Amino acid sequence: MKYSYFPGCSLEATAQSYEVSTKAVCKALDVELEELEDWNCCGATAFYSIDELLALSLAGRNLALAEKKEGRDLVVSCSGCYITLEKANATLRAYPPLKAQADEVLAEAGLEYHGGVKTRHLLEVLINDVGLEAIKANVKKELRGLRVAPYYGCQIVRPRLGFDHPELPQSLDHLIESLGADATPFPLKSRCCGGPLILSQEKLALDLIHELFRSADANGAQCLVTVCPCAR
Repeated sequence: MKYSYFPGCSLEATAQSYEVSTKAVCKALDVELEELEDWNCCGATAFYSIDELLALSLAGRNLALAEKKEGRDLVVSCSGCYITLEKANATLRAYPPLKAQADEVLAEAGLEYHGGVKTRHLLEVLINDVGLEAIKANVKKELRGLRVAPYYGCQIVRPRLGFDHPELPQSLDHLIESLGADATPFPLKSRCCGGPLILSQEKLALDLIHELFRSADANGAQCLVTVCPCAR
């Protein structure tokens, strides 16, 4: 299993632990990740509200680089990067006028994008390509007795992304259970953590985070597991 890989800025800065664990897990499961050469910041989700064309072009450049590796999906482990690249991918395919403008920007860098890349979150690759049975077979020490609240965050299960249910996702629950732990009930599993608001509206962000921990604790969880750097 060989994929192109987009790490994104967070995994090389404040979320380096996520980058280390991503590579370690993939190596153990024989998943080969080849990092995109000369990738750039995806622009993150908020940038679309500032300059749509520039946001599309930033994400589109990464997609164009990935398209050079024909036949390979582009794997992303950062939820913010995943939804940004997937949104750009869907937008460029669905709106020809916007794609034409983005094509002009990409042409300045000697690039072009034809819509041939499939963007995928690492969680979905682990579930659907590697498979739970293969993951179970590679477990060295079962996490039996550990009660875990599975936190997906508000990005990777947005309705149009489609690899899990937007309100009651189960993929991370199943992954946790494949390691021997117990996935506890967690009604807020796809609720926003307020991460992007922590600087501009600190109290609101902290209130949202408090609600997540309160819910996890009320449902008997000993810890919370997340696949999103924003929620770290």
